[in-house]
Amino acid sequence: MVSAIGFATNVLLLGALYSLIAIGFTLIFGVGGVLNLAHGAILTVGAYSAYAVNAATGSIYAGAVAAAVVPAVFSLFMYKGLISKARHNPVTVLILTLVISIIIEQLVLIIFGGQELVVSSLVGGQIEILGDSIRTNRILVFALSWLLIGGMFYFVNRTRTGQAILATSMSDKGAALVGIDAEQTYTYTWVLAGILAGLAGLFLASFQTANPLMGRNPLLLSFAIVVIGGLGSIRGSVIGAYLISFLDQMTVTFISERLAGVSALVVLVLVLLIKPEGLFGRELVEE
Repeated sequence: MVSAIGFATNVLLLGALYSLIAIGFTLIFGVGGVLNLAHGAILTVGAYSAYAVNAATGSIYAGAVAAAVVPAVFSLFMYKGLISKARHNPVTVLILTLVISIIIEQLVLIIFGGQELVVSSLVGGQIEILGDSIRTNRILVFALSWLLIGGMFYFVNRTRTGQAILATSMSDKGAALVGIDAEQTYTYTWVLAGILAGLAGLFLASFQTANPLMGRNPLLLSFAIVVIGGLGSIRGSVIGAYLISFLDQMTVTFISERLAGVSALVVLVLVLLIKPEGLFGRELVEE
């Protein structure tokens, strides 16, 4: 039985990670109006990039840089090479990103094998909170996740590029009238989403393990989170992530670990039936 401190730690940590993953997912939808089904696979790219660089250099911090840079570059080439040519056809983008996701999983399987890989923790040690031992790495992952989430809120609300992203999410034509390059803005969102997903992959693998299919469950949860929070809403993604994290931990702790993720699907169905636009509607960001 998980203690109250352990339960709260899991909810807070996984909520932060789910938020990080879902923000990238909803950022692309909010601006481009398309769903990126390769988003979960980009987590895998981040985790395995960190693993490979850490194995080669002996530095997990070099691995962390790789976990941000490699997915960002991959997302850039994926968008410029394929998605930009079909971005006005959401169904085509859906199929393309699904195919890319499968290809990534198969490549990782071929290169690294199918076994679970342990990615080094960002920091060692543990601390005691009310008699419970908590790994320092989990606390650091939580803090870094929230640092990135806060940075995204600031970036979108307070910077010129962020305002361009917001304007483009509202209207391509309206943004063009005030001199905003929509194509450049789309590129920024794909690169940002790649960075967030890659780092989330590293964070997740640093206290669990990495495997070729590790991005599937986060992708499913991300989809549920952004629908619950409101497609295109960053604030809604954060709130939805913590709701899903709490319900999922309740299910796993008090019912069965085999039902992990089921609560997200139940809530998703209820939201689609009762409030299809989600908690916070379609806006990309709110003050």
